[in-house]
Amino acid sequence: MWIYFILLCIAVIGFSSFFTVKQQTAVIVERFGKFVDIRQSGLHFKLPLIDRLSGKVNLKIQQLDVLIETKTKDNVFVKMKVSVQYKVVQERVYEAFYKLEYPEDQITSYVFDVVRAEVPKLKLDDVFERKDDIAIAVKRELNDAMQTYGYDIINTLITDIDPDIQVKNAMNRITAADREKTAAEYEGEAERIRIVAKAKAEAESKRLQGQGIADQRREIARGLVESVEVLNHVGINSQEASALIVVTQHYDTLQSVGTGNNSNLILLPNSPQAGSDMLNNMIASFTASNQIGEAMKKGGNDK
Repeated sequence: MWIYFILLCIAVIGFSSFFTVKQQTAVIVERFGKFVDIRQSGLHFKLPLIDRLSGKVNLKIQQLDVLIETKTKDNVFVKMKVSVQYKVVQERVYEAFYKLEYPEDQITSYVFDVVRAEVPKLKLDDVFERKDDIAIAVKRELNDAMQTYGYDIINTLITDIDPDIQVKNAMNRITAADREKTAAEYEGEAERIRIVAKAKAEAESKRLQGQGIADQRREIARGLVESVEVLNHVGINSQEASALIVVTQHYDTLQSVGTGNNSNLILLPNSPQAGSDMLNNMIASFTASNQIGEAMKKGGNDK
């Protein structure tokens, strides 16, 4: 019976003498409270009942998020979130384990110190624009301090800047007002361009219209001159030719008015005598035009 018990104890002690260490992990081995060795990943042996595993050190990259409230140069309180990525240097596990008991607290203290020294130098807008400079300053300060303890600062990031809600609302109103001002300026410029373009188009239209009227009148005058010259060749003087042209234009006008569907023409003479004289003149002109036409026909037959 005792033999089995002794064998069981030996087996338990034998198995407890072996241990494994995971990847990216370091184990501290002590003997009677004194440091003996650092074991890396793999299967290892220790003296039973003498050596003990006093602790483990994580060699992976870790991240610590630090929330800080501080004040800017223009007296605006902001909350900032600083993310620190760090790891233990594999060759300096001893310093990381024995020299620093709470590394997160140490890192947090340095982050607070640097941020509260840098942000009060800047206005709120500059804090947003120069957050990378603040992150670089934090990393530089942490590296100088934590390398002594075997820690390497991989990166520091300002992941959030949160001013007071009233300040954010005021900033949003300022931004909205600036955008409305810019939009109004663009709309005014567009309206000015439309007005100038419209004025230029109207001016060009008027110019072309005036040129057309001038050309029309020029052609009418040329036609009248040619008509008078033709009538003079058949023995009609200038006064009779002018009367004939007036009568012709008069009847052309009446014909043009009559082509409309809802057009009415009312001739109101100033006096009965004036109306009678007008009618007599029109009849005389019409008679003269008939005589001229007959004369032109005879002239053509004689030729």
